[in-house]
Amino acid sequence: MRDYLEQLRQSGDLHVVAREVEPDHELAAVTAAFQKQHDGAILFENVKGATMPVASNVFGSRRRLCAMIGAPDLAFCPTWDQLVNKAPKRAETKLAKSRRQTSSIRALPHLTYFEKDAGPYITAGIVLAKHPDAGVPNLSFHRGMHVSDTELRVRLGSSHDLTRCYNAAEAKGEALEAAILIGVPNSIFLSACASIPPDADELAVANAVDNGPLSVAACETIDLEIPAETEIVIEGRILPYERRPEGPFGEFMGYYVPEEPNHVFEVSAVTVRNDPVYHGLVCGSSEDLIPLETAIASKLYRHLTSVLPGIVDVSCNPQLLNTVVKIRPQYEGHGKHVLLAAFGAHMDYSKTCMVTDEDVDIHDLNDVWWAFVTRGRADTRSLVVPDVPGFYRDTHKDHWGRLGIDATKPWGREAEFERKTIKGDDAVDLADWFS
Repeated sequence: MRDYLEQLRQSGDLHVVAREVEPDHELAAVTAAFQKQHDGAILFENVKGATMPVASNVFGSRRRLCAMIGAPDLAFCPTWDQLVNKAPKRAETKLAKSRRQTSSIRALPHLTYFEKDAGPYITAGIVLAKHPDAGVPNLSFHRGMHVSDTELRVRLGSSHDLTRCYNAAEAKGEALEAAILIGVPNSIFLSACASIPPDADELAVANAVDNGPLSVAACETIDLEIPAETEIVIEGRILPYERRPEGPFGEFMGYYVPEEPNHVFEVSAVTVRNDPVYHGLVCGSSEDLIPLETAIASKLYRHLTSVLPGIVDVSCNPQLLNTVVKIRPQYEGHGKHVLLAAFGAHMDYSKTCMVTDEDVDIHDLNDVWWAFVTRGRADTRSLVVPDVPGFYRDTHKDHWGRLGIDATKPWGREAEFERKTIKGDDAVDLADWFS
């Protein structure tokens, strides 16, 4: 990650904060205010009480995520799908000479983000673990609440692949060995976001992104190999049959999740690179939602292209529960087929789904909604599917049901809905006209 930060510094996309910042709320407040106006990364050089700088908003730009994988025109999904398809079945690795130093939880920045959070949290931690039977590595994001030098508390969602690994270990009465990675190379961050089958290897996807073998180092206290360039690694075990209070915490939907009994991560070692950089992510911010959006959209794209023709791209905005699909219509009613297929592509998401033509910017909901209200009837182009279970953490059924919006042009009348243009407006340089 530090190499990437240096690239951003050279390109003017890294914004450095030299003055001292408080880890309790102030760092998050500055980051949130910055993100309202910029998509660049931030480096806080002087965090009070911390021994290392903190980077934030490193992945908070669709433009930069697309550049990482060479995706043209912000079309992340098609390019990512090609990378996943070419990934080897298992990761190719090369063992790196260890250059890591021993550290502790106490030495890490203890960042508290939201007003009612239970305390400091690790928010950009990627958990690396292996399925105890299949031996396949898994990468996934999970928050970690600071408790002590030897204990973190983490939440495993019921639909997460890590939960399958943990359940298999717990069924044997065993702890699940795991490593929390903080400050990883771009390829690892993107691969941790990837939605791929449970028996597939996310480290192999990182191989495809880097177009070469992954440099790894052995952990000190557990039987795992971690990406060698990871800034900070917390080694340990997720204990079986043990749940302790965790939360409240401000999660990605913009609300607090309450205190609940969640899993216990027993810390066995902390190692760092020389002069490490800590990664702190504000949950629900652009750095959280844009990578999550690309992950969910990519899974939807993969499913839709496997069952229907004419799928161009997929986006999930302005919130992850809304899906927008761009298509090249092939037949009358094609849009409704896409809606039904999207509802079944990801049971946790796609609470609402919208389908558009190629001339619509699916990353701009104003443009999508303009297409719906100007291209036909509202009653026959919307679809409600009642009483379908939704997002897994939903005891009150607030996310049940589905709403579909067909914003495509009427079949056979496409010429009537050609968008007007001004000749030459895309070539105007305003600096030539305004001083």
